[in-house]
Amino acid sequence: MLPYLTTAQPVRRIRYFIFLKDVLILALTTFGGPQVHLAMFFERLVQKRRYLTEEELLELNALGQVLPGPTSTQTITALGFKIGGPNLAYLTLFIWVLPAVSIMTAAGMGIYYLEKHQLSLQFTRFIQPMAVGFMVVAGYRIGQKVIKDKTTLALALTATLVAYLFRSPFMTPFVIAAGGLVTALTYQKQKRMEKQPLRVQWANFFLWLGVFIGAALLGAYTQLLPVRLFENFYRNGSFVFGGGQVLTPMLYNEFVAFKHYLTREEFLSGLGLVQAMPGPVFSFASYIGALSMRDMGVQGQFWGSVVSTAGIFLPGTFLIFFVYRFWEQLKRYRVVRASLGGINAASTGLTAAAAIALFEPMAPHWPSVLVVLLTLVLLLYTKIPPYALILVGLVAGVVL
Repeated sequence: MLPYLTTAQPVRRIRYFIFLKDVLILALTTFGGPQVHLAMFFERLVQKRRYLTEEELLELNALGQVLPGPTSTQTITALGFKIGGPNLAYLTLFIWVLPAVSIMTAAGMGIYYLEKHQLSLQFTRFIQPMAVGFMVVAGYRIGQKVIKDKTTLALALTATLVAYLFRSPFMTPFVIAAGGLVTALTYQKQKRMEKQPLRVQWANFFLWLGVFIGAALLGAYTQLLPVRLFENFYRNGSFVFGGGQVLTPMLYNEFVAFKHYLTREEFLSGLGLVQAMPGPVFSFASYIGALSMRDMGVQGQFWGSVVSTAGIFLPGTFLIFFVYRFWEQLKRYRVVRASLGGINAASTGLTAAAAIALFEPMAPHWPSVLVVLLTLVLLLYTKIPPYALILVGLVAGVVL
């Protein structure tokens, strides 16, 4: 028995090391959002390494889609959990987000440095309308997949109108919940599946809920900006369904329209830059966190990024750990499957409302409108990757 243990442990450690190296390679090379991420996960993790089957990967991805949080991050974190348990899963999360988070933190600090020294940000002037184009295309592509009937169309339009008229971060979870409730009532249309008894381990759920309540109470009591930032991002990360495209309007409402931590121009510049980054779009939170604490110097900006990054990524991680253990049983309930349609439709409406709000100030300026339209055409009708478009936009801004 002892020789077996001695041999098996180094083998497992080598396997874990190889897996984490693959995660790092993916973190440095996956551009383009969850759909592109999934294709690259399949190529490296299924075809090349055979950590899991194609069906298992698609199942993990589906689970990430039905939970709040970043889909790609939850998928690869769940795979780490499947291979080596919670410890490997947390290491997987850290390595997966580190490159994008580091770059976006540096971008936030760099933007502030330029502003502080009264240096021009005109080199980003094409990036801002391009970011609006990215949002429009994202909303369009999401809508194509989730708007399947008159009910989901009505939900998307209603969510757009409500989010546009009432630009408060507190409205977002209500819009999403209402969308899910509406389609949950149509559960009888779903195919019956044989149910199995739910065996729920509640530890990670209570961990998620405890941090949620604790951060809210601590933030309200202390009024310290780092604590409030963590709470703000933790709350947003707990209610965002649909990935980075849906997170964007939530962050805009909270940090630009409602709290004025960032200007609209700073927000759009960061939104454009994050499209050119590998890894998760949720790293946008690191940029916002750094700029939100600009008045506290470089150290403050660093900690602003740290607490914001932790706040945005932890909820999805806790919830994927919680649900992964009983997902097989849960997905057999018709009401659960039915609610997903409304949640996705409402998320599409939120994206549309944010795109409209961001485009409004640009409408009187024909060059910005032209850049938005050109971005739409290139994204929809060519195979030019998003990061290449952003790099061209930055070069054009410098040259012109």
